[in-house]
Amino acid sequence: MGRKHRTTIATLAMSAALAASVPSPTLAAPARTAADAAIFRAAGLKNNGRGWTSGCDESGQPPSPATIDERPDLNGDGRPEAVVSESSGYCYGNTGQAFWLLSQQADGSWKLMAHETGIPEFLASKGAGGWPDLSVGGPGFCFPVLRWNGRNYAFHRRAYEGKPCR
Repeated sequence: MGRKHRTTIATLAMSAALAASVPSPTLAAPARTAADAAIFRAAGLKNNGRGWTSGCDESGQPPSPATIDERPDLNGDGRPEAVVSESSGYCYGNTGQAFWLLSQQADGSWKLMAHETGIPEFLASKGAGGWPDLSVGGPGFCFPVLRWNGRNYAFHRRAYEGKPCR
């Protein structure tokens, strides 16, 4: 085997190894039910054929398709809420994630309650209507805590590990 062939084979082997080591984007399954699609639509997300996204893809690397992470009843009204998240370092910086909190209404529709860049944590303290305070986590300390005032989640205080920040 000549030197040129060995170089070509070595180059091909290295290229194949490199391609195998680069993670390929995971294609998210479409919304499993019409109810899932209604949640994503109420959050303002669009189905691009590979999953539901916010449309933040200016970097050429679109965010990971959004997921419905949990469906608790946060305010005790007997109807579920949905926490939707989307991940992207380009779109959401060091935090790497945004979330949408939606509440199912009496007529079955979904209402957007909050949309923030960060990681949601529902606290034991409550705002209007029994809605839990919402800590928006991310890098660093002293995270904002939002409180439901009957119309929207608004800034209430800053806290870290359950203690007020000075």
